[in-house]
Amino acid sequence: MALQKIGEVLLNEKVITAVQLETALKCRQKDELLGETLVRLKHTTEGQILKALEKLTKIKRISLSKYIYDETVFSMVPEEFCRRNRIIPLKKENEILYFATADPMNFSVFEDLRIITGYRPRAFSATYSEIEREIEKFYGFTRTLEALGVESKVAGNEIIPESKQEETPMVQLVNQILGSAVFQHASDIHIDPLDDKLLIRYRVDGVLDTVKELPLSILNQIVSRIKVMSGMDITETRIPQDGRIQTTINNRNIDLRISTLPTVRGEKIVMRILDLSSNQNRIDALGLNNQEEAKLRKMISYPNGIILVSGPTGSGKTTTLYACLNELNHPGVNIITVEDPVEIRTEGVNQVQVNQKVDMTFANALRSILRQDPNIIMIGEIRDVETAQIAVRASLTGHLVLSTIHTNDAIKTITRLQDMNIEAFLISSSLTGVVSQRLVRKLCDECNYEDDPTEKEKEFFVKNNVDMKHIHRAKGCPSCNYKGYNGRVGIFEILEITDSMRKLISEHSSIFDLEKQAKSQGMKSLIESGLEKVSQGITTIEEVLKVAYD
Repeated sequence: MALQKIGEVLLNEKVITAVQLETALKCRQKDELLGETLVRLKHTTEGQILKALEKLTKIKRISLSKYIYDETVFSMVPEEFCRRNRIIPLKKENEILYFATADPMNFSVFEDLRIITGYRPRAFSATYSEIEREIEKFYGFTRTLEALGVESKVAGNEIIPESKQEETPMVQLVNQILGSAVFQHASDIHIDPLDDKLLIRYRVDGVLDTVKELPLSILNQIVSRIKVMSGMDITETRIPQDGRIQTTINNRNIDLRISTLPTVRGEKIVMRILDLSSNQNRIDALGLNNQEEAKLRKMISYPNGIILVSGPTGSGKTTTLYACLNELNHPGVNIITVEDPVEIRTEGVNQVQVNQKVDMTFANALRSILRQDPNIIMIGEIRDVETAQIAVRASLTGHLVLSTIHTNDAIKTITRLQDMNIEAFLISSSLTGVVSQRLVRKLCDECNYEDDPTEKEKEFFVKNNVDMKHIHRAKGCPSCNYKGYNGRVGIFEILEITDSMRKLISEHSSIFDLEKQAKSQGMKSLIESGLEKVSQGITTIEEVLKVAYD
């Protein structure tokens, strides 16, 4: 009955359609709320559901990230009860216990709380992600730090399962740091020693944010624990080390690449997080528009040639390469990759790890690979002249070669290859296409708002031949942790090497002539691709200018 009421409210508020409701009811998994199913299917957001439930239950929404808790209530309500019922206690006042719930329709929790605490419960609503984060902040990190004799100052989520014998407070602390980062969709974890404290920072959507401050005294214990997990030498503290951890966190397969660096204050650690269960390794999940997607699919359909993906570190080049490989991966082809390191282990693909210690370089590995009868070769990065020359030769002998290269845009990739002493006629005959890309933060669906552009913005739009009367801006709400943005999407510049472009490359034409030809055949610049997403309300002009302004 409750499910029907929620569905009716969402329908009446035009949050979902009747077809979406029917689909959600069919796809609903065991122990999953209807709202969770709708969010999982991307039919609506947690915020929209809570707003609808507020009308139904009269339970008001609250922002947990700015709430000042009465921490004495945490000893009154067990952690397991909070997790199971998606609630968190807030404070007690006279005979009333205030709490936040992600499921305002779960009326039985009121009676359970009255029995457990002896207080009369009064509810507010909050999103499940907010509640889960707050549960870990107060029940997880706080409890672990108290066991270490350390005062807590912020963060949170579930720990990595370990054997009971190993669950010391330090093991739990490191696991909670990792689990919290995965829960918040961080791409990197930074453990930074300062003069008087230790900072734990997460890079979320490309931006570093401090989530916790710890005493400097526990740095060596944290470093030792991480070194043990990643197979490093715990006795060596004078030189940088690299390691790797593959594990499961929150039911997601995670690959962690660990790097230590000795500094004057102690060893700094950076952990790169790769979510192996992510569904972004598909071409249709990259953020390409229909025209760009068609161009990329056309380029990878050729039996031979070189396709290069360019951009700075952290611009999503590897994700694009693996999306192309997944598209091409079937039993009828032999795919071999050379990577440093192998980032995403893929079934059906022969992946080779570069090892400088035994002279297993990109160039040396490529020479051997060409004797392995490959159809498709993926090179992690073209770093030097020798690797570039072998890649060109491989494409000319009937292989499809995919790789990355560090250049600022698609046209400069051609001049970069020329700087590597690759003859112009070889570039023109081997290069199939170049994808230059950047990542921009996406506006939060819950709180972005429409606004009129400023005079400067209008001038910029006119300069770039864009007709835009309204734009969307970031605001900040509980769903995006008051950042105004949630997630990232790519902006792309796709250069297809046509016959006209090959002729210009062979004639050593200038960058100006190459750009003119590229635009005449329909190539959008990074700025134009970014402004297209601004016009669609996906991102903001500030985000585009941060990564694409020339």
